[in-house]
Amino acid sequence: MARGEIKALDMEGTADMAVDQDLGCDDVLEFNQFDGLPFSSRYYNLLKERKALPVWGAKCEFMDYITNSQLVIVSGTAKTGQSTQIPQWCAEFCLSVQYRHGMVVCTQIRRQSTVDLALRVADEMDVNIGHEVGYVIPFQNCCSTDTVLRYCTDHMLLSEMMSDPLLEQYGVVLIDQAQERTVSTDLLLGLLKDVLLARPELRLVILTAPQSSDKLLRHYGNVPLIQLEAERPSEMVYGTGRGGVKDYLYASLQLAMEIHQSQEHGDIVVFLATEQEIECARAILRREGAGVASSLGELIPVSVCPEQEHSLPVLTEPEGRCRRVFLTCGPTEDLFWAMHSIRFIIDAGVQKRYVYNPRIRASSIVIQPISKSQAECRKQLIGPTGKCFCLYLENTSLPTENVPHILESDITSTVLFLKRMEIAGLGHCDFIDRPDPEGLMQALEELDYLAALDNDGNLSEIGIIMSEFPLEPQMAKTLLASCEFDCVSEVLTIAAMLTAPSCFLVPPVEFKQQALKCHQRFHHTVGDHFTLVNVYNAYKHSQHSSNCSIERWCDEHFLSLSALQMADAVRAELTEILKRLELPVSCSAFGSKTNTLNIKLALLAGFFMQVARDIDGTGNYFILTHKHVAQIHPLSVYGAESPKQNLPEWVLYHEHTLSENNCIRTVTQISTHELIQMTPQYFFYNLPSSESKDILQYVIKHGSAAPGQDKSKAPTLNNIASEEHSYERCVIQ
Repeated sequence: MARGEIKALDMEGTADMAVDQDLGCDDVLEFNQFDGLPFSSRYYNLLKERKALPVWGAKCEFMDYITNSQLVIVSGTAKTGQSTQIPQWCAEFCLSVQYRHGMVVCTQIRRQSTVDLALRVADEMDVNIGHEVGYVIPFQNCCSTDTVLRYCTDHMLLSEMMSDPLLEQYGVVLIDQAQERTVSTDLLLGLLKDVLLARPELRLVILTAPQSSDKLLRHYGNVPLIQLEAERPSEMVYGTGRGGVKDYLYASLQLAMEIHQSQEHGDIVVFLATEQEIECARAILRREGAGVASSLGELIPVSVCPEQEHSLPVLTEPEGRCRRVFLTCGPTEDLFWAMHSIRFIIDAGVQKRYVYNPRIRASSIVIQPISKSQAECRKQLIGPTGKCFCLYLENTSLPTENVPHILESDITSTVLFLKRMEIAGLGHCDFIDRPDPEGLMQALEELDYLAALDNDGNLSEIGIIMSEFPLEPQMAKTLLASCEFDCVSEVLTIAAMLTAPSCFLVPPVEFKQQALKCHQRFHHTVGDHFTLVNVYNAYKHSQHSSNCSIERWCDEHFLSLSALQMADAVRAELTEILKRLELPVSCSAFGSKTNTLNIKLALLAGFFMQVARDIDGTGNYFILTHKHVAQIHPLSVYGAESPKQNLPEWVLYHEHTLSENNCIRTVTQISTHELIQMTPQYFFYNLPSSESKDILQYVIKHGSAAPGQDKSKAPTLNNIASEEHSYERCVIQ
């Protein structure tokens, strides 16, 4: 029965009785209150499991709070059941008022956990996924008009606010995993304070870890708090010795092998710091596991990398006699919450964080201790019968919480979104932790350079259009510029490939040379942006080829099929947005000189702030905006394998990362004339003094490069230089 039918009929006593019984904590129901059908036997089996969860004892208290309060905070550790049970109770609350104020939405920070939770809850509620319970993740909407409980990523709910700022289709909004403090979650928590004032009937429920509840209470004031506790593992083993275990990777693998050889059966989860460590550990365990006696069962290492969420393995219960070792790095704890086969946790106690520095417009990779919240969450994954090995000392001082992502990220996209919200009347965002003023000023400056702001600091027409695209502002501006330069098809591909994870697989050491040769076949002499177009075009061509399957083709070329599929989906979504905005979508002309020039001009329209110059002819690239010197990434067209004499003098880059490599990634050759044509004049004036700036000013003044300079000047622009003596920023119409 559809939700509208329930409203109209009022269930003539059946639904009323069901709601009354459930609100009164008597849950033995004959008919399902959400679809009017008799419950299956599986429902009652799952109900027994649900009643054993720590959260179940708080049901009556929660239902009383949500009935009488606008905001409720629930603080609980992993495996308390709050992510599955509380959304169901919220759905019961909305049903009790006949959905007068809307349905229920529950946010998650990852796509995989969004889908997993929706499937589990649909099973527990004895309804069909995609009907009464659904989910929305990027490029996939599994909901219908009957949906009363929707799971979605926090970013997707934020996107909904652009067209529905007051979230009027929802009666209850749940923010789950609030302790993770993603940028999207923080924006939601800030904006929803105003939404609650505008909609007194709306209910907001925040699910968080115990360590974060005090800060939330200080932010929201005197609101109801429910605290839940799960049982701790029966045995905890901490590191010993001065300073704990320094070589945690070696210690983790040695411990995993010892567990496999001496302990009873059960899967192992090993928390490391980086993806590189995960792949190294996987190779070592595969080699070491092959030499273990078959009587112990097969040892199967499984990589679970959060940065490769598009290709995460489906985590199911094991089949046959084997022991799996899940190698992961946080935050992925929620992916293991429903796995009953996990008996052992090995926690290195460290994590990798990307920290953006607005002064140099680059991200640094920092290895630092995990938070107390993460440590407790990991301990809870195995329940009271498991064993947790912490490779740090018991008295190690861990930070209470991780630093909120909004304090460590480039917030240009965030500011663009907030400027868009101002148009909708929600300009004020009461942040729990306000972004750094320096990062905020830089974001406003960059939006101004991109012509996204008018003279009053509000969104310009270009800025409004840019905010429609799920892209970083620079790439959104590039896509708009491509409409003028008649290269939309190619820029759509570049934008999609850069939005999706990298399609280039890094195989084990023994296959690295073979993979490099395969990848070099796609290299384009102009640069990496053009190489991405080559890869995508080859992928699409192979899809229509009958010679071999697309899976085999990707394997042979060491390419990630899931990354290419995501790029295809992103490209389709961007194309639909262009059509909705009635912007032109040109046909591909890839390969012609005119098209090559136009693509570079479109890229420079958005990324003119990310330009570097080879200052000595050996690959030391001077970044104009902050006088930092970096090298091109080794896997680039102009990377380690490229002869030094072939290196371009001027390049545009997509990303600068400060790590052990200190490299710029995804680079394309440009000329000074191309750069000057597409860059606002006041950007040049604001650049710090340098030889590179002097070269650009000379070209602006004289229309040509100084003798011996600008070896990358494109001949096709000589006519432009002779005909135009002033190079004004190209204005997108």
